[in-house]
Amino acid sequence: MGRPRGFDEAEVVRAAAALFAGRVYDGVSVDDLVTHLGVHRNSLYKTFGSKRGLYLAALRRHVEHEIGILTAALRRADDFEEASRSVADTGTGLDFLLLAAAERAPVDDEVAAEVNRALNAIDEALGAVTDLPHATAALLGLRLRAKAGPDRAGATPDPSPRR
Repeated sequence: MGRPRGFDEAEVVRAAAALFAGRVYDGVSVDDLVTHLGVHRNSLYKTFGSKRGLYLAALRRHVEHEIGILTAALRRADDFEEASRSVADTGTGLDFLLLAAAERAPVDDEVAAEVNRALNAIDEALGAVTDLPHATAALLGLRLRAKAGPDRAGATPDPSPRR
C-alpha cells in the first residue's frame, strides 16, 4: 500500500494554472513547478505523468472554473459594453487561455480542443448579449490591449526625435 498523498491535487492544479497563466508553457520548468507548487518531483510525475499532463489538468480546470465564471458574467450583461466591462473586471481569467491559444494550441491537439471549448463557451455567452460579429475576438483583443499596459493601450507614439 502506497503512502497517502502529501498534497491537495486540486490546489496544485489551481496553483499550476496561475503559474502557466503568468508565463508561457516553455517558460515554466519542472524545477519552477516543484518550487512554486511545493510538490516533490516524483509526486508530480506520479500524479500527472509529466509537465504536459499537469499543464493539461491546469488548462481543463481553468476552462471549467475561470472561463465558467467569465461566461456567467457575460450572460448577465445587457449589451456588449457591459460584457466588455465584465472582461475588464474578470479579464485575468483570459490570460491562460490566450497563452494556450497562441503557444500550445497550434502544436498540441488536446490543448487546441480545450481552447476551442473555451472559445465556444464565450461565443455562446456573448450570443445572448450581442449580435456583433466577432464579439469574442473583440473581447480577447481588449484583454491583449490591457495586458500591454495602460500607457501603451491606445497611446500614439511620440513623433519627436530622441537624443
